[in-house]
Amino acid sequence: MTGAALLSELLEHEHRVWAALVAGDARADMALLSQDFLGVYPNGFAGRAAHGAQLSAGPSVVYYEIVGPRVVPAGAAHALLVYRARFRRPGRKEPEEMYVSSLWRRAGAGWVNIFSQDTPATGAALP
Repeated sequence: MTGAALLSELLEHEHRVWAALVAGDARADMALLSQDFLGVYPNGFAGRAAHGAQLSAGPSVVYYEIVGPRVVPAGAAHALLVYRARFRRPGRKEPEEMYVSSLWRRAGAGWVNIFSQDTPATGAALP
């Protein structure tokens, strides 16, 4: 698989995660996460259940944009997707930005997310 094809495939799955956050669809969100998923966020750690539970009151994101995505192959069955996310949460007027690292593992014909780290973007982007 070429780098461009891998990037396209992973972006399709990453967009599904964001779409679940916009729709408030915990089932769709958790279907994309491995049973042993770990998220590292500014407010702490979250497993698969906690990631889905954030949607118990509805959508956690109103809109999002993925900027400057890159993929780093990590063996035959893993790949790291990194990008800058711009998004707005419900009830907030100002958008937020963060850097996202999302590690995916091939699962059958698709991929499951096994790890994600979000780092607030607070300044100029590095080259």
